[in-house]
Amino acid sequence: MSIAVNALVFLATLAGMELFAWFAHKHIMHGWGWGWHRSHHEPRSGWFEKNDLYAVVFAGVAIALIALGTAGWHPLEWVGAGMTAYGFLYFVAHDGLVHRRWPFRYVPRRGYLKRLYQAHLMHHAVHDRQRCVSYGFLYAPPVSALRRQLRELHEGPLKSASLNEDESTTPADAAR
Repeated sequence: MSIAVNALVFLATLAGMELFAWFAHKHIMHGWGWGWHRSHHEPRSGWFEKNDLYAVVFAGVAIALIALGTAGWHPLEWVGAGMTAYGFLYFVAHDGLVHRRWPFRYVPRRGYLKRLYQAHLMHHAVHDRQRCVSYGFLYAPPVSALRRQLRELHEGPLKSASLNEDESTTPADAAR
């Protein structure tokens, strides 16, 4: 296969993973897979939570695709590589930036990273599996739209510091 086709498959998979992640987060993790995902919405003690099993499953799929692709089922290796790249970006943005699961002490003050950070905190403002907002991991809708959506879902304004667009968020907020 040509380098251009491989690169296109890789980039399409990387972008498509955000759509898949949104769907899986909303309909599986907050649906029938809540048993694993619930741990992510509760205080964590220790390095791991049951929700990390999703990463293990998705890594297993990516490894299988890479193995099949290198065994001749092209371009599956590039699909697996795109999934792996998405997993790395998820690890950096979600586990590092938002939830501080490794020593990453940067708190974004403006731009895309701030919006991503606030959107995920708004997702965690709801402590059950229903009525959440912002199910994506690398795409974050505008904070004002998420705030409006939360108000509509809860029939009134929530009094959460993470919902105030002008206030900075703290590591304590991210620990949720």
